[in-house]
Amino acid sequence: MKRSIQQRVRYALQNPALICFVWFGMTAGISMLATPARFAAPSITREIALDVGRVVFAVLNKAELVALILLLIVVRASNLSRHWWGYSAVLTLIVLAQSVWLQPELAERTALIVSGIEPPPSIAHAAYSTLELIKLGLLFSLGIAALSADQKAPVHAPLP
Repeated sequence: MKRSIQQRVRYALQNPALICFVWFGMTAGISMLATPARFAAPSITREIALDVGRVVFAVLNKAELVALILLLIVVRASNLSRHWWGYSAVLTLIVLAQSVWLQPELAERTALIVSGIEPPPSIAHAAYSTLELIKLGLLFSLGIAALSADQKAPVHAPLP
């Protein structure tokens, strides 16, 4: 027997796969596509590309904080196993590290470059990029795992 549309919608809202994949797409689109394309455009100076990037990543960070909160709510509401909380904690640490440490440092470096000062070398960009790749891997893996878990759910499972 198939699930009704109402059951499908409830399962989708209780399954973290949707949030994982939307968050993955948003982050990959900006970090892996839009940002490199901006720096490849011959008509945009480095300073302008960096300043636009600073604004775009500040907005992305706010959207990621919303996605993180929604993910935590869905994980809690779905009553998933303890290891989901571990993965959610890792995502939380990554987003907090990017928000509190890396983005402010990178924004400060951008401000220096825009004003004509070349800042000293820093590991901030490499750290941000590494955390971004880890985050993308986690989101994709968790999304696949959530879809797999949903496929194993019984058709007549009681909905809370």
